[in-house]
Amino acid sequence: MRRPSAGTTAASGVTFEAFARHERRPLVAFAWSLTGDLGVAEDLAQDALEAAWQAWDRVGGYDKPGAWARRVVANRAAGHSRRRGREQRALGRLAGRPTATLELEATDDRFWRELRNLSERQAQAVALHYLEDLSIAQIALVLGCAEGTVKVHLHRGRAALAHALGLDREIDR
Repeated sequence: MRRPSAGTTAASGVTFEAFARHERRPLVAFAWSLTGDLGVAEDLAQDALEAAWQAWDRVGGYDKPGAWARRVVANRAAGHSRRRGREQRALGRLAGRPTATLELEATDDRFWRELRNLSERQAQAVALHYLEDLSIAQIALVLGCAEGTVKVHLHRGRAALAHALGLDREIDR
């Protein structure tokens, strides 16, 4: 398979180099919101950009190649979370005690920690909506599901976050 050069222009008129420069930070931020680990987030974003580069002849022609890259990040973050859980359980059994998890310092650390406790799809939908400011239709495109499904994930994710953060009690008053 022939790989495109960094300056190869896709059907959309955008070079891969320009795409990568524009999308890198948002991809890292999205990955961090799902994993809570900046190193992992950077790796996931790099993996998504590498996958886009290898398929740039096809991906570059999409209306929204960034949505394709976000789907790669979402899928790989889900796989990372599953692997991490298995590794922690195994290490916990070996050590006879649970392992500690390091969290990235942030002003709204509690929100992001609670977001990572949501189901994978709820966390992905909420992160894309609030971090990336994507519409329901755009989130559906990124996650490869129906708009109604996105609405359900957002509704349930928001409700779970409100409960976890104690905001549902303020609403009831």
